[in-house]
Amino acid sequence: MRKFFKALKNKINSFTYTRQEKRHSQVGAPELWKMKRDFQIGFLKKERLKPEDSLLDIGCGTLRGGIPIIEYLETGHYYGIEARSETLEEGRKELAEAGLEHKSPVLVSSPDILKVNIEKRFEFIWSFSTLIHMTDSILSDTIKFVGAHLLETGVFYANVNIGTSAERTWQGFPVVWRPIAFYQEVCAAHGLALEDMGTLRDLGHTSKIESQDSQRMLKIIQAH
Repeated sequence: MRKFFKALKNKINSFTYTRQEKRHSQVGAPELWKMKRDFQIGFLKKERLKPEDSLLDIGCGTLRGGIPIIEYLETGHYYGIEARSETLEEGRKELAEAGLEHKSPVLVSSPDILKVNIEKRFEFIWSFSTLIHMTDSILSDTIKFVGAHLLETGVFYANVNIGTSAERTWQGFPVVWRPIAFYQEVCAAHGLALEDMGTLRDLGHTSKIESQDSQRMLKIIQAH
């Protein structure tokens, strides 16, 4: 019996998360954190993000995706907003462990995006796996904020669930599916135009989880 419990303990320990897996489990599947980090910086570079550009990351979380973006951009050119203060604190630890505090990213914690005071417009605004956890009212506030902080030539990218599904939650947040027309209407109400770029799978996201790889990437710009 003692041998059995020892073997069981060893098996459990073999599934113990690494420090980064544990940290990034606050924003998604722990075993996928590296793939999702690589996808984000890879996608943004393909979309011509340049080191001299400024980027606003809405829902920056633990900086799972933010670290290589901060490293790539010039000092002070990364801004991150996160609703959960304890999650952003983990992001600050990630920043320190990566040795990137000298890049001076601006990191803001606020559960209400309309109360965030950033007097700047951005070439790029980015929100990865965040809009899918917003209620309709919070989404509308977020799109309003984007419209006020996006340069005339700037671009906002965000992935979403398109279609319908039974309601569920994840870590206390809703998991939301909406028709593409809903996003088009909200964007239009705030002077923005929307383009569906296709699935994350089409863009190189390979989680092998259908519900994630089939999410759509939206490209949103100022309407002219």
